[in-house]
Order: sequence, then structure tokens, then C-alpha cells
Amino acid sequence: MARSLLSLLFALSLLSPLEAHSADLIGFWDKPRHGGNSFNETPPDRAYFDALAATGASFVRLTFSKWKGEGRDFLLGSADHYDGLPGKDLKRLKAVLDAADAAGLKVVVTPLSLPGARWVQQNGGTFDDRLWSDEAYAEQAARFWADLARALKDHPAVAAYNIVNEPAPERKGGLSETASMAENQAWQDSQAGGTRDLRRLYERIIKAIREVDPVTPVMVDSGWYANPRMLATWKTPLSDDRVLYAFHMYEPYEATSAPNMKRKVPLRYPGVETAYDGGKVRWDRSVVARHVGLAYDWAAAHGVKPTRIVAAEFGCMRRWADCGAYLEDVTHAVAARGGHWAFYSFREDVWEGMDYELPASLTPGRFYWLSEQGKAEDLPRNGKLMDLLRSKMKP
Repeated sequence: MARSLLSLLFALSLLSPLEAHSADLIGFWDKPRHGGNSFNETPPDRAYFDALAATGASFVRLTFSKWKGEGRDFLLGSADHYDGLPGKDLKRLKAVLDAADAAGLKVVVTPLSLPGARWVQQNGGTFDDRLWSDEAYAEQAARFWADLARALKDHPAVAAYNIVNEPAPERKGGLSETASMAENQAWQDSQAGGTRDLRRLYERIIKAIREVDPVTPVMVDSGWYANPRMLATWKTPLSDDRVLYAFHMYEPYEATSAPNMKRKVPLRYPGVETAYDGGKVRWDRSVVARHVGLAYDWAAAHGVKPTRIVAAEFGCMRRWADCGAYLEDVTHAVAARGGHWAFYSFREDVWEGMDYELPASLTPGRFYWLSEQGKAEDLPRNGKLMDLLRSKMKP
């Protein structure tokens, strides 16, 4: 027995760090993957993940930032000053990862907040710009991610660390969200080396992660809330070769989002015209493909494989008459370029707007009443939009 154990230890000592690491999942991303987003206030359980896996999803983009923790901000303690991972919060996160793993799902771990960048919905509706204006918070963010990577590096479910959801260093940096690509590029160039240089922040955090975890893939959202137009202005990829580049797709936001449903006559798709690239554009399947394609064109120009590009969120209001056509066009655009996607969202527990399992006939009021009565299991889950997405997730 002792000789066998010594032989095993000797064999392990010969392995490279990549071979010895039990959670090396870069190969998971070598072919197109489909999944869903979990942005729930209650930590998901095994039944939740089983239900998501039953749709055909192979991964879940999971945020923990809405969960109640030991401090104000789950796992951060406080976004005002990071001082180590709260033990009970970490234990809860690991239990949720175990449940996802038991359901056969891989997980992209995704915080909504970082030190100095508390999620606006948990910050009194005020955008938190401290991370983008104070160097001290970049150092705290790097320490947070080094600690989290050290804690999660061997978990078999973790397929990527998504550094932060929808960063927007541009928001208070003097750049319009609908600026032209030339203006975007000029702004990026002007911020190089400063606190609003998103690439610089990512390089710093990835370096901290790699000091404790050399192999787990890292996912990075582009700027202006993960808009592919901002990724297209990056002059080079990041230096780490295990990076997934993520964008989100809700354009045209004026039509896909909740405010459109309050209009007397909601905007329609295709055909809605919005401000875009310093001018205006009328949205249809070809414009969706062109907008999504900016990320893949950038990748091709820099020798990055299309399977390193992820449409990490996309969606539309489930009761919008044109949601099905929109989902069809977005998934088609991503599939045509050989990328991954994750719809937003799966069985969100405090908002029904983009729960595609729910039929259009189910009113928001009915959803909230059943939820408040503890009868969420009575919600009808025969929505046609989920049937559409399920058909797209088939191998």
C-alpha cells in the first residue's frame, strides 16, 4: 500500500500545473455551448439546475450578488472595502456549485459588484464609479479575485471566472453609448493606462488569478455594459491565452426592454429605428447579425477563435409580440459565427419579464401573486419562447 501511494505521488509530481489541475475546463469551450443565466435572489438548488439542464443547456452563468450574506455585499463583505471572503458566504456558494455539478452543468461564476463598483440596483439606483476613478479599488478587486480563485480553482463545475458583469467605465468618462466607432476608438486611446482602461484592469486581475490558479478560463465583458462595439475597439487581445470575450445583446434596447411594454403602441421588430454609431439604424435580421458580428470580426482580425467569443446574455420581454422573431435572429447570428450563447434568464425568482417558460397569457400580476403566496410551483411553464430556445440548444 505504501509503495503504491509513493508511486502515485511521484507520478503526480511529474505532471505540469495544467495536467495536475482538476478543474481545467478550457476544452469545454472548444465547441459551441448553450446555456442560461441565473440571477436569482435565492440561491438555486439541485431541482433548479436539473430543470435548466433539461432544456438542453450545458452551462449556467451564475451570479451570487443578489444573495443575502454576512455583510452588505455577498462574498465581498462590503464593496466599500474588501477585507477577505466571508466564510459562510463562501460555503453557501460552494454548495450551489455542488448542486450545479450534480445536475451536469458547468458554471460561469459572475459577480455583479466588485470593490468600488456596487451594482446600481443595490446602490440606491446610483451608478458606483469608484472603481473607475480610484486606483485603490483596482487593487482590492485583484485581491478579491485571487482569494476567490484560490477557493474555487479545484471545483469541477467551474468553467470560467467572469470578472464582472457589464462594466461601464465609459458611463462617467465622457463617452456616449451611441457614439461612432471612431469616437469609441479615440476615447479608448485617451484612457490607456488610466483607471478607466478596462483592458488594464483585466490584465491586473488576471495576473492575480494566475498566481493562484494557472488554468481556469477567465471571461471578460466588454465595456459599455458588454457592448460588442467596445470590444471591437480593443487593439489587441489580452495577454492571457485562456480568456473568453463576452458581449451582451439587447439591442435595440428601446424595443426589447420593459419600458417598451408601457408604450401605448410598443415599438416593433423588425423595423424599429434607433440611434446607433453616431447616426441612426433600422433594426432587422441583417443589422442584428452585423452588430453581433463586430465581436467575431474583431476575433478573426486578431487570430482569436470564434469559440472564445460568448454571447453571455441576450433576451427580450416575453410578452412583447416580436420576442420570438428577435430570439430567432440573435441565436441565428451567433450560430452562424460558431460562438456560444446564454439566454437571459432562467426562472428568475423576483422578476418575470424574461422568463421564457411562462406563456404570454400569464400576466405579471399573476406571477407576483403566486410567488408571494409561496405557490411558484403552480406557475404554468408551457411558454412557446422556451420551446424555441430549447430547439436551438439541441446538438
